[in-house]
Amino acid sequence: MYNIHLYPYKIFICKPKIALHMYIYSEALFFANNQVSLHLNIKISFMKKIPLFLFFCLLCEIHVFACTNLLVGKKASVDGSTMITYSADSYALYGELYHWPARQWPKGSMMNVYEWDSGNFKYLGDIAQAEQTYNVVGNINEHQLTIGETTFGGRDELVDPEGKIDYGSLIYITLQRAKTAREAIKIMTDLVAEYGYNSGGESFSIGDPNEIWILEMSGKGKGNKGAVWVAVRIPDDCISAHANQARIQQFPLNDPENCLYAKDVISFAKEKGYYKGKDENFSFAAAYNPLDFGGQRFCEARVWSFFNRYNKDMAKFVTYAQGKTQEPMPLYIKPDRKLSLTDLKDMMRDHYEGTALDWTNDVGATPFKSPYRWAPLTWESDSVKYCNERPIATQQTAFVFVTQMRSWLPNSIGGIIWFGTDDAAQTVFTPMYCSITEAPECYRVGNGDMYNFSWTSSFWIHNWVSNMVYNRYDSMHADLRKLQLELESKFLNEQDVTEKEALALYNESPEKVAQYLTTYSQNQAQYAFEKWKKLGEFLVVKYMDGGIKKEENGVFTKGKLGEPIYPQRPGYSKEYYKEVVKQTGDKYKVLY
Repeated sequence: MYNIHLYPYKIFICKPKIALHMYIYSEALFFANNQVSLHLNIKISFMKKIPLFLFFCLLCEIHVFACTNLLVGKKASVDGSTMITYSADSYALYGELYHWPARQWPKGSMMNVYEWDSGNFKYLGDIAQAEQTYNVVGNINEHQLTIGETTFGGRDELVDPEGKIDYGSLIYITLQRAKTAREAIKIMTDLVAEYGYNSGGESFSIGDPNEIWILEMSGKGKGNKGAVWVAVRIPDDCISAHANQARIQQFPLNDPENCLYAKDVISFAKEKGYYKGKDENFSFAAAYNPLDFGGQRFCEARVWSFFNRYNKDMAKFVTYAQGKTQEPMPLYIKPDRKLSLTDLKDMMRDHYEGTALDWTNDVGATPFKSPYRWAPLTWESDSVKYCNERPIATQQTAFVFVTQMRSWLPNSIGGIIWFGTDDAAQTVFTPMYCSITEAPECYRVGNGDMYNFSWTSSFWIHNWVSNMVYNRYDSMHADLRKLQLELESKFLNEQDVTEKEALALYNESPEKVAQYLTTYSQNQAQYAFEKWKKLGEFLVVKYMDGGIKKEENGVFTKGKLGEPIYPQRPGYSKEYYKEVVKQTGDKYKVLY
């Protein structure tokens, strides 16, 4: 999910026989996943001419990444808001907050669509541009519409290489055009019907302040324009989730208020030999994304962990999450209690703690009880294949968010994307209102990249801290968690006052609200960023060289004359030492 905002840069890119020397002076350049909007003066000199889009190909490489989405209906939340979460998990994706400003376009305008899913930026074609596009901040727009996704892939033969729209383009084009979840579903399905769908199977979370939906879609293969799809509304008093495995099984065929679907979604499956039964028994997931062990253990297990935490009856599906049984979980459930914004933030930090999939107590957790294992997910020992767990919180996350959509407030105030960079367990969810007109500096696109560390980038500072914490998790994460709670509590405690002031301004001028909330959001992001940088410095000092310096409330203990005190040297746990002796015998025995 890339959009590129380039502010005054001087860029040099060298390839064999190609030298590109480029000066950009701009208010902003938006390369919005298929849409280029230029507001700049530009000078380009080439030894060999290349098209502009190739320049961006040289800048960026984009990869498919696994994700997790959680959804909460308005009657299942504590405050009546609808909520959607999303984690963008990729070893090659840089964490930034994307922004597209609202804009009017001349009638008859066309927009170029480039594929970004494979990293090739292959030109897919032109489509008609909307005359009015809306302000988009990350994955929420000015009307509080949110769209997230997880890729399930499905059947390889159903990708249409001739389609003009891939799923990434579909998300951001729709966010710029739709006001409600139902309108978004219509726009998305109309677009792929008219222009073709150039991606594998996808689950989309689509929500507005009143409704949340899951839309699952698959292409129809080469020479067969369009897509097969089903969209199911999640009941207001329920929660749902998806995590890279199709989840819609049977669905109502005559309930357009709660279920919409392509007219050929069943007949096409029969034509292709994916299904032979009665229409009322048809399962979208079984036909278009047949279940395998990875789909259960790495994907559905994340859904189970969410359901299990909030509904005691879901414990019985633990064997399904482990890949031992195949009876599927329901698409949505009614929670035992209503969920808060904090509940969703904490759920995105889940590592299966306290469940049968908890992996913090075996030898793989290291002496420091780590809930992380380095990739790959599967490995072999003595020709037997094993796996790591794949929890919701994972080290390779680029960015993560929880969107909060509230029907009782004006859109400019009611929609918030609580945004963070890096691993959800190690980040700070910071309030970014859907009406802001500029991203904070620490989240700004172009502030660093995957190969260039930036001391002013939230992504890099959080990764710097996280990669210290991973190596001594049990001790260091406690320090991280303390600051995490402090900052997120601050933001929540300030929310009522901030929004009362915003409402007062709204009565004067909507433009004043946008300016006020832009400043507020930027200030909170920069405040959290500076505190996190200080945390990194504190951790380096406290845990230097394997020792632990004494401190109280972040202040290190010193001697009477201000001299350093000798640090604690805790070594390892008794269990770890026993394992060392078990493996090495008398090798390290003290003989005298």
